[in-house]
Amino acid sequence: MDDLKTFCCQNPTCPDYGRRGQDNLRVAFRYGPGQQRRMLACRTCQARFSERKGTPLFHCKLPQDKAVSVLEHLQESCGVRQTARLVGVNKDTVVRLALIAGQHAQAVHDELGAFSPSDPRSPVRGEVGLRKARRKSTATPTSRPTGVKEIIGITSLWAPNTVWS
Repeated sequence: MDDLKTFCCQNPTCPDYGRRGQDNLRVAFRYGPGQQRRMLACRTCQARFSERKGTPLFHCKLPQDKAVSVLEHLQESCGVRQTARLVGVNKDTVVRLALIAGQHAQAVHDELGAFSPSDPRSPVRGEVGLRKARRKSTATPTSRPTGVKEIIGITSLWAPNTVWS
């Protein structure tokens, strides 16, 4: 039995689009090398899509462990040529995977983290408590502010308590 609770329908016109754990997905068939990838079908809208759709590995012809290795090397600040040499792929493949993963990360950030927790459109509203009182700075600038954080009313513990004259 396949566990499909982490997947959701990828059809934007489906009423269950983006909703996980609805038990509306089934495995239509398996494909790829060794029949290891699953083609999923939505019971609501009858749309079919790969389990990799919506991920940086969609349409990637590399084995999953090799593609993940490329991304891990890039995460560790290895260069493109060095990553290609260490993993054993072409440098153009490294660049392509880096661009796709970067675009995917940007889209995820825009969807999940672009809003302030106090914004009503924020998906994390209610999960993150808002500060009721802002910390007051002990520094009293006379001629100019001590930093950008104090200008906008945010101070941190590491900020020195200096007075500018």
